[in-house]
Amino acid sequence: MPTISQLLPTRLRRTTLLLALLGCVCALALTAHPALADHSQTTILQDDPLMLTNPSGTLMTARELGVSTIRISLRWQAVAPDPNSFRAPKHFNASSPAAYSKSKWAPFDRIVEDAKADGITVDMDLLGGAPLWATGKGMPHIHGYPFHNWEPSAADYGKFVRAVATRYSGNYDPVTKRLDPGNPDDLPRVSFWSIWNEPNYGPSMAPQALPDHAGDVPDSPRYYRSLVDQAWSALHATGHGSDRLLIGELAPRGELVFGNFNMMTPLVFLRALYCLNGSYHELRGHTASLMGCPTTAAGSRSFAARNPALFKASGVSDHPYMRWYPPDREEDSYQPAHFNEIKPNYATLATIGNLERGLNRVVGAYGSHRQYGVWITEFGYITDPPVAPSRTYPYHYPSQATAAYYDNWAEYIAWKDSRIASFDQYLLRDPRKPKHGQGYPSGLINANGTKKAGFAAFRMPLYLPKTTASSRTQSLEVWGAVRPVHFVMLDEPGLPQHVNILFKAKGTGRYVALAVEPISSSEGYFDTHLTFPSSGTVELQWTYPSDSLLAASGTTIYSRTVSVTVK
Repeated sequence: MPTISQLLPTRLRRTTLLLALLGCVCALALTAHPALADHSQTTILQDDPLMLTNPSGTLMTARELGVSTIRISLRWQAVAPDPNSFRAPKHFNASSPAAYSKSKWAPFDRIVEDAKADGITVDMDLLGGAPLWATGKGMPHIHGYPFHNWEPSAADYGKFVRAVATRYSGNYDPVTKRLDPGNPDDLPRVSFWSIWNEPNYGPSMAPQALPDHAGDVPDSPRYYRSLVDQAWSALHATGHGSDRLLIGELAPRGELVFGNFNMMTPLVFLRALYCLNGSYHELRGHTASLMGCPTTAAGSRSFAARNPALFKASGVSDHPYMRWYPPDREEDSYQPAHFNEIKPNYATLATIGNLERGLNRVVGAYGSHRQYGVWITEFGYITDPPVAPSRTYPYHYPSQATAAYYDNWAEYIAWKDSRIASFDQYLLRDPRKPKHGQGYPSGLINANGTKKAGFAAFRMPLYLPKTTASSRTQSLEVWGAVRPVHFVMLDEPGLPQHVNILFKAKGTGRYVALAVEPISSSEGYFDTHLTFPSSGTVELQWTYPSDSLLAASGTTIYSRTVSVTVK
């Protein structure tokens, strides 16, 4: 999980980069154009602290919001025995879920059980830190403490994945601690997995760079490649070969020099992961050997077969945070002299095309024509309040209202991109004492329990790419979603769904129905064009069915409002 400081680059120590390595109301009689072709995408929500402490309540809120998928981090050291010891436990069968403490499994068992009952998919992210007995030698201590993500052992990680995958195979009885297919007491199956978290970020995996090579020759990609290979084998060995598996979980930015603990740009990481240089050509010789890559053409020809997950995973996941600025452009006030050099290696929302093109080129270097889907598995805006500029960090985060607008805008950008398969909200609720460098106050709910503007905006997004029409006959695109429709469709299949598009003319005090838009998307999306009779304000209205299974049944909800101008 990110911290604020993760998005703020550290000072540059060098100026060169070894690029070679690197309920319905009637509509007014106004013109409505046909809805555009539907493109849906999965909605994901992540808030590990809330899910682990109050899964049933958090999942109830997720249903109210219409969230179809919950991403939960299962941290390796959270379930491993003796995680703070450098000596591995004796007689420990790390591949068996029965060898781990029942109490450590308990929070995750409950999440999986409650999510199944609520009709919510679980994306289980199998991440570090590693128990210290599964880390490498020569580990530096940070502030006197050992570092749990130093050279993680792929073999040990594979055993951990096998234990998790066995437990959540749908055939495991936690009482008898054995596989027992058909037993009603078996734990639910998990069929959606992610591997590690932000492996191109030093605190998540280290070292980022090869030792004694000036701090800018990639090292973490070879560790991640091995982790992915082991996870792939473990999932296939436990009956999860057809499951959804995401690789990447990339941090969106990076630096020219990454050393042990800085952030490597995602495209540099991606090329090194696939054993390619900055020109997307296969690495060779001593450099290839150092990076765990084939050193000959014959070795490269077998690279895809030896690393199947890199070519057969379900998608590549990215965390395309946009800091405090709008989602359509990448800004950089920290390293302007090097921005044009480093920006092509970013994978923020505004630069997501870099990642899409890069993915085409890395698999294409090995003869594959696959176009990987990109999964956004973390996104959100820090808001002010609670984090205001300070003397140490003079960055002006958006107001809660502006953040709601940016989030709707960002989701529209993602929805319009056919390569993007999901949109994520991270977090649900702000941490209690957020400040610069600690916590991540990007939630939809304030720490005191009051709802931010983003809560309603996320539940029912509304975005107009253009808000000015040259006349009353010129139409404007109106895009949005009624996210809770997802569960209405599950609970009452076949029941037609619509959203009311309301309009209030400038100078009047009453909203009237402009259009009633049908919704066919399972995630509640719609996209249409409307003409407006005058300048004014538009908003969406929808009512939870009174007989639905949602906690908010019978409640009428509204989107944020958007002003339009008709000249």
